[in-house]
Amino acid sequence: MNGGKLPDGGILYDGTEEDDEEVLVEAEPVHAGVEIDWHVDGLDETGLTGADLIGEFVKRLPNSPGVYRMLNKDGEVMYVGKARSLKKRVSNYAQGRLHSNRLTRMVRETVHMEFVTTRTEVEALLLEANLIKRLRPRFNVLLRDDKSFPYILITGDSRAPALYKHRGARARKGDYFGPFASASAVGRTINSLQRAFLLRTCTDSVFESRTRPCLLYQIKRCSGPCTHEISDEGYGELVRQAKDFLSGRSQNVKESIARAMNEAAEELDFERAAVFRDRLAGLSHVQSHQGINPAGVEEADIFAIHHEGGLSCIQVFFFRAGQNWGNQAYFPKADPQLTGAEVLNSFLAQFYDDRPCPRLVLLSEQVEEQELLATALAERAGHKVAISVPQRGEKKDLVDHVAANAREAHGRKLAETASQSRLLAGLAETFQLPYVPRRIEIYDNSHIMGTNAVGGMVVAGPEGFVKGQYRKFNIKSTDITPGDDFGMMREVMTRRFSRLLKEEGKPDRSIAPEDGADAPFPAWPDVILIDGGQGQMTAVRKILEDLDITDSVIAIGVAKGVDRDAGRERFFVKGKPDFTLPPRDPVLYFIQRMRDEAHRFAIGSHRARRKKELVKNPLDEIGGIGPTRKRALLQHFGTAKAVSRAAVSDLMAVEGISEAVARLVYNHFHESGAD
Repeated sequence: MNGGKLPDGGILYDGTEEDDEEVLVEAEPVHAGVEIDWHVDGLDETGLTGADLIGEFVKRLPNSPGVYRMLNKDGEVMYVGKARSLKKRVSNYAQGRLHSNRLTRMVRETVHMEFVTTRTEVEALLLEANLIKRLRPRFNVLLRDDKSFPYILITGDSRAPALYKHRGARARKGDYFGPFASASAVGRTINSLQRAFLLRTCTDSVFESRTRPCLLYQIKRCSGPCTHEISDEGYGELVRQAKDFLSGRSQNVKESIARAMNEAAEELDFERAAVFRDRLAGLSHVQSHQGINPAGVEEADIFAIHHEGGLSCIQVFFFRAGQNWGNQAYFPKADPQLTGAEVLNSFLAQFYDDRPCPRLVLLSEQVEEQELLATALAERAGHKVAISVPQRGEKKDLVDHVAANAREAHGRKLAETASQSRLLAGLAETFQLPYVPRRIEIYDNSHIMGTNAVGGMVVAGPEGFVKGQYRKFNIKSTDITPGDDFGMMREVMTRRFSRLLKEEGKPDRSIAPEDGADAPFPAWPDVILIDGGQGQMTAVRKILEDLDITDSVIAIGVAKGVDRDAGRERFFVKGKPDFTLPPRDPVLYFIQRMRDEAHRFAIGSHRARRKKELVKNPLDEIGGIGPTRKRALLQHFGTAKAVSRAAVSDLMAVEGISEAVARLVYNHFHESGAD
C-alpha cells in the first residue's frame, strides 16, 4: 500500500496498492498544529464517486485507528472523522448504514478520501479535533466562537511584579490565573484586586521611568513600588497574598488582613487600619461579583447543553480556586438531527484542543466517548482529568444551574435568529432583491480633518453581526486630499474587492446561493450598504464598474435625512429614484442598526489609531534603538524630550550607548548633525 509518511511517524493512505502488501508503520503521538501532507492521488482517477468510491477505499484500509477526510469535487474538505478501526468505520458510509439526509448528501458529494493512521484511538481523537478546528469542514460539528480566554497575569520578571490582563500564548515569565469567561470579568477582578492588594498595573517602561508616584498611588490603588514608597519586602508580601487569593486560599488572606486591621486599631493607628479595611472591602467586592461559589468544587469546568428546534446551546461555567470566574454560551454549528449528547461529545474535544483542562469536568448528560475523552485530555494536560455527570448533591445543583442558563440563552438566540430572518426577508422585499441576502457588508469612514483616516467594514448575516468578519482599512493613499470622503471610499472599495476577486474569484450569480444550517457563510457580499448619498454611490459604482463586478453585488446608499435626523434617511439604488421608508418600518430600524454598528466600528478604529499616534515615542522612529537602549535612555534622561536635547557626549554617558549610536540618536533630532 502506497502512502506518505508523516513527520510524526503515521502513514497516509491514498487508496492505491503495491504488490498487494500492506506495510503498517505506527504513528508517534500527535500534537496540535502538526502539518500533515495529505496525498490527493489514487482512486479518484477511476471516475468513481460517492458510495462506490468509498467501497473501493474500504478494500485497502487497515483495521488500525486513524483519521479520515472526505473531499468534494472542488478539493474542499467536507468532513473529518476518527475511528478505532478505519476499515470498519468507513465501510458504514459505503453500505449506507444509519445515514441522515445530511450524511447521504455528504457521501454523494465525496470524490476522494484521505487517511492517516495513529497508534491509538486517543491520538486519533486529538488529531481529529485539531483538524476540525483548522479546516472547519461543513459537515462536522463546529465550535463557532474560538477566541482564547483571558487570564490574569502576575509577572515574575521585574523587581515589583505587575498585575495584567493577558490573552494568548504564555510566553512571559509569571503566574497565570484563569481562564475567565470574558475580558470584562477580568477587568472587574483586576480593579478589585488593585484595591485589595495595591499591586501596580503600569507598563514596565512607565514603572522604570517614574520619579514620583502616579495618581493611582494618591487614590490608594497602588502601593508605589516605583519610587520605593513601599519596601521591596513589603511589596513582595502583597504579591504573595494576591497569589494566595487567586489560588483559592482566600479565607486565609482575609483572616490575615483582618488581624492586621485589628492590631492597627488597638494601637490607635486608625489611618493604617482604614487601609486594611479598604483592602477587605476590595476582596469582598471580587467575591460578590462571582455569583455562586461552591465549597465543594475547587477547580472545574461545567458544561450543559440545551438542544431544541434545530439549535444547540452549550453553556460553560468556569470554577477556579473555589471561585466562579464567569460563564459563556456557545452555539455550535451542527446537524439538527444529531442528539444533544452527540453535539456535546464533538464540542468538548474541540473546546480543549488549545486550552488548559481542569482536573474535573462536569456534564449535563452522558456522552458516548466519555472515558476516551478523559484519557485524551489527561494525556494533553499532564494530569488526571475526571469527566462525570453528577446525580445528586452540590455538583448536581451546579449542573442544573448551568442547564437553566443554557435554556435561557437558547430561547434568546432562537428569538433573535427568527427576528433576523424576518428582517432579511423584509430587506429583500423592500429593495426588490432577487433573493434573501445571506451576507451584508456595511462601510463607513472616520477621521478628523483627514488625519488618521480609517475605513470600517462590518458584516451582518442570518445570525446577526459576524464580528469575526469585520475589517478596518487604514487609508494609505497620499493622493487623497485630507477630508476627501469620496477618495477614501474609493480606496476602501478598491482594496476590498480587488483582494476578494484575487482570493475567491467572481461569483456566479446565475445560481441561487446555498441556504440552510449547513450552508457555508459566503465570502462575497450579496448587498453592500454605503453610509453616504449620491456622491458616495457614484464613487462606489465607478469602482465596481472598473472591476467588472456590477452584476456581482448590489450597492445601496444610505444618506442621512434632513437635519441629519434618524428616521428620515434617503436610499439610493441603481436604476431607481431615491426614496425614503416609513418612520416605523422595521426594515428602516434594521438598516439604522447596521449603519450605527459600522459607524461605531469605524470611530473605534480611528480612535485607536489616533491614540497610538499620540503616545508614539520619538525614540521608536530611530533605527538601531531597540527596547533595551530605549529603556536605558529613558532611565538616564527621564523623557524623550530630554534625550532630544542631549549632546553626543551626554548620550555616550548612558550604559550601552556607543559613540556611533549616540551620533545616530543626535542626528535624528538635529538636521545639521553632530559637530
